[in-house]
Amino acid sequence: MSGRSPAGEAHADRAAAWLSDALGVELPGGLLALALTHRSYAYEHGGLPTNERLEFLGDSVLGLVVTDELYRRHPELPEGRLAKLRASVVNMTSLAGVARRLGAGGLGPHLLLGRGEETTGGRDKDSILADALEALIGAVHLGLGLESAAAVVHRLFDPLLDTAATRGAGLDWKTSLQELGAALGLGAPTYVVEDDGPDHAKTFTAAVVLADTVRGRGAGRTKKAAEQEAAEAAWRALSVVDGAAAGADPTPRT
Repeated sequence: MSGRSPAGEAHADRAAAWLSDALGVELPGGLLALALTHRSYAYEHGGLPTNERLEFLGDSVLGLVVTDELYRRHPELPEGRLAKLRASVVNMTSLAGVARRLGAGGLGPHLLLGRGEETTGGRDKDSILADALEALIGAVHLGLGLESAAAVVHRLFDPLLDTAATRGAGLDWKTSLQELGAALGLGAPTYVVEDDGPDHAKTFTAAVVLADTVRGRGAGRTKKAAEQEAAEAAWRALSVVDGAAAGADPTPRT
């Protein structure tokens, strides 16, 4: 992409200032705009290049850096456990969360979206945010090199790596809760989910029940996110109550 941004100089300047503040980097040429260009925008503007190739590149860079870090941090863990830890850090939910916290206001306001995605809440969709974050990592790698891209990955994901080994199954709290519930003789958890708001901006609330008792509650922009938050709350509460569970390694065995 030869120009700075298909949306104009104002967008380019705002996005560049946001990126500099968020990550301390400046991307050459039109790489930043390309990383922010969703296919819906590209199709509505004459078939512009999209961020999908950068996403493909960034996914590989992210996976490499996280895998390397986990390998070095946990020399005692077998491949299966390392794979679970990586999956707890590199997944759509965690990437979207990182994107929302990136700089002032998050990544969403700087995306270039088509009218359809704009009107249906695309700026806060997990899938779009996660893909754009990977595209941004790919753009840093392409424009500034692997060392700079690795530094960005560490800056964004080290907080998740720091706690991955002590968070149940990481972001898969439902799996962790199911295993803990079975270990405590409470049976399988069930989830009661309610939603509120218009179709494009629903809020979901969830309660998780074990042994006829509500053990945790959660809320989120998707049913899955609400259930995960409820499962996390229940897992933590049950782990505190049960001394053996609290002292055990909560990461699933392979």
